[in-house]
Amino acid sequence: MQFKKNLILLGVLSALALTGCDGDDGKDGVNGTNGADGAPGMDGTNGQDGADGSDGQDASMGVDLTAVGRIVLNQGAADAGDLAAAEIVQYHAATQTIYAVNSSEDSVAMIDISDLTSTALSAPLTDNTLSATSMDLPAEAGGVALGGANSIAVHGDLMAVAVEADSQADNGFIVFYNGLNAGVPAFVSAVEVGNLPDMVTFTPDGSKVIVANEGEPSDDYTNDPEGSIAIIAITDGAPAATATILDFKAYNGMQADLEAMGMHFPNPTGRTINGVTINTTVAQDLEPEYITTSDTMAYVTLQENNGLAIVDLTDNSVEIRGLGFKDWSDLYIDGTEDGEVSFGKYPGLYGVYMPDTISSFSWNGAMFLVTANEGDAREYIFGADDEASCLAAGGMEFDDGDCLAFTEESKVKKLDAEPGSELETLQAMGVIEDLKVTNALGDADGDGEYDAAYTYGARSFTIWDQNGMVVFDSGDDMERITAAVHGAAFNNTDDENANDDRSENKGPEPEALTVGTLNNRTYAFVGLERTGGVMVYDITNPYNAFFVNYVNNRDFTEGFNIDDNAEQMGDLAPESLVFVEQADSPTGNALLLVGNEVSGSLTVWQVTPN
Repeated sequence: MQFKKNLILLGVLSALALTGCDGDDGKDGVNGTNGADGAPGMDGTNGQDGADGSDGQDASMGVDLTAVGRIVLNQGAADAGDLAAAEIVQYHAATQTIYAVNSSEDSVAMIDISDLTSTALSAPLTDNTLSATSMDLPAEAGGVALGGANSIAVHGDLMAVAVEADSQADNGFIVFYNGLNAGVPAFVSAVEVGNLPDMVTFTPDGSKVIVANEGEPSDDYTNDPEGSIAIIAITDGAPAATATILDFKAYNGMQADLEAMGMHFPNPTGRTINGVTINTTVAQDLEPEYITTSDTMAYVTLQENNGLAIVDLTDNSVEIRGLGFKDWSDLYIDGTEDGEVSFGKYPGLYGVYMPDTISSFSWNGAMFLVTANEGDAREYIFGADDEASCLAAGGMEFDDGDCLAFTEESKVKKLDAEPGSELETLQAMGVIEDLKVTNALGDADGDGEYDAAYTYGARSFTIWDQNGMVVFDSGDDMERITAAVHGAAFNNTDDENANDDRSENKGPEPEALTVGTLNNRTYAFVGLERTGGVMVYDITNPYNAFFVNYVNNRDFTEGFNIDDNAEQMGDLAPESLVFVEQADSPTGNALLLVGNEVSGSLTVWQVTPN
């Protein structure tokens, strides 16, 4: 009975529990097994191949230079001095003719290279594979006896030759010829310009001829013509009868301001020479040297003054800028002639750029200037039989039989140093004591004691922007590279292999320069006057320029000299460089024309990318 009651109670409780809450969820069921994958479908038909893309351009690794043609204009000359030729060269693309000033004969050599091939010369030091015909220049113009030709320029059918007067006091002329396209130059006219026209060039559009009139003083400095820039208009291929002369008179009285800009004015102002008291003005002191130009602007180096004249050709206005100085303290330089490579770093030593050749190129739509920083000291010698007569005539000193009317040259050891100055420390080192320096810089307060030494040139080339700021300088590259290649012969002079005989005087002397473009790369080619040879830099981006090659067609056998070994020594003293574009070259490859002053040779180098 009790058992039944319990069952009844349990049933009631169970019913109440079921009505009061849900029961626990049951466990999830197991997923069913996936069915097997179906068989893959068949591949679709391939589409047609796309057209091949154009080949990418090889990265530039620089250029190779190979000598493919050469001529010695005065081959076999009895006097080594008669070899001096091929100083300035130009190229006429339409007839593939080189025109070269033959200064020893006062003529222009015409060299046809239309048959030139890419075959390398078998004996580049001595080969004479090209031939020339000579074009004589007039002996007088406008009643003035003419002297030697200094420069030449070619544009289309017209050629301009800069010829100085026979007398130092007279103005020179630009002598024009046409008929170049027919290969028969014919005299057109002679246009008077300024004193001593040293360089002539056309604007790229051929509408103007620009002339740098150097206006150097006489040997005794008693006659110092003004330097100037001449502009000759060209209309329908014909030159104007007269030139527009731009002078520097507006800068007279501003020497101190220009010196503060980094310019240089060495002259004998205040001294009396041969009865004439010298009082040199800025206009007289400035000596235009070389020109590069666009259609609207011209840039002219003022070498001895370490400056640049900027001419706006739209209104003929002239602006002058100083180039400043190069600090050698963190760069290597060999300043002693000990027959060895003797590099050192010298705080207190500065370089005066003093550029000779100038060229230009465009980057990002802006014009950049490129200069070869040769350096040039002023020294003028006049006749005197002995020291007494020299000094009586107002000469500075009688040295090795020469009476010096004026010289700015000194040596590091000869400058009186300001106590505690950089120069005092430099002199105490006693290493470069015979390095040639100017006595017209370094004495800031004019008390006769010098704070630093300033040597001639910068042994480099420089890229400048239009504001006169240094963008790139090759630093100490040139001496270090030539020393690595030639050893002690690296600073030979240009007419003798005496080893290390120019270290105390401007070193390799970079003088000639041109710019050319190959495969969308821009290169600067720089000729070294003393050591010889050509250095090549990639300047496509002026802010990332770099060295790419060096060639030198010279025999460095010790003891060779121009008097005894002229035909063996090869090319000596590159004076002028011209780049020929691929499209204008008979070989189909770009060319570099090099006129060598001392050897009288002209060498054609083929330029190919590597």
